[in-house]
Amino acid sequence: MTAMESLSILPPDHGTAPIGIFDSGIGGLSVLHHIQALLPAHPICYLADQAHVPYGPRPLEEVRAFSFEITRFLLAKGARVIVVACNTASAAALHSLREHFPGVPFVGMEPAVKPAASLTHSGVVGVLATPATFQGELFASVVERFAQGVTILKATCPGLVEEIENGRAEGRKARRILEEAIQPMLEQQVDTIVLGCTHYPFALETIRQIAGPGVEVIDPSPAIARQTVRILDQQGLVDKGDGPAEIHMYTSASMQQLTQAVSRILSQSWPVHKVSWAEMNLQETAGVE
Repeated sequence: MTAMESLSILPPDHGTAPIGIFDSGIGGLSVLHHIQALLPAHPICYLADQAHVPYGPRPLEEVRAFSFEITRFLLAKGARVIVVACNTASAAALHSLREHFPGVPFVGMEPAVKPAASLTHSGVVGVLATPATFQGELFASVVERFAQGVTILKATCPGLVEEIENGRAEGRKARRILEEAIQPMLEQQVDTIVLGCTHYPFALETIRQIAGPGVEVIDPSPAIARQTVRILDQQGLVDKGDGPAEIHMYTSASMQQLTQAVSRILSQSWPVHKVSWAEMNLQETAGVE
């Protein structure tokens, strides 16, 4: 065990350990928002690897390497639970992370195919996700276990993550990307759509407008937040105070961009710190852009 990995289990008197959350960018804020609503006093460390966003088109091996190093960084910050708030990273690395850090509880993003399969009346479910999410074993396993007899339609929405990262979730290009993804599904009688990327809830209103009132849209973020609380509660780690929580944000790209995104999306202002990649090592750096 390396010195960094030895930090994965902290002594009980360490105080309230933060929840570690990471994503390729701002998508994981959709999960953070729901965790904060349930645990307003619990500290959080959030890392947005915006130097490498989007993860979706990248090889799974590369995303796995990013995920391992980010996990080490968050553990060094005192995190006792890691939320992989990124469907692509969950598909690429969740199983390996649990094997490599056996003392650390991980909460990952599993495509919400199970609830979709139970809700559909037409027997047709659409999934909006990244290419890497569809390539991962996790998605195939979920479909095999829970979607027997259900038609699964897939769309990768190329370019949508970038539009959302740049504050254009409701813009013309984002709408065109979503129309191209959803219209063919509607033609095949889809009645349930799963959001398989944590960025996509920020375009939820546009998705609902295109899909129409007869289509159920499933955002898994609230369920992921509830699972995070269950795991913390099982370990006796929940800070049940009234808040406000101490929340620290980290980005591998523009501090200003992340600050603006948090303000725009969540109407919050939290400290943002800079991290940098040196080869495959992640280091906190002076906060100068």
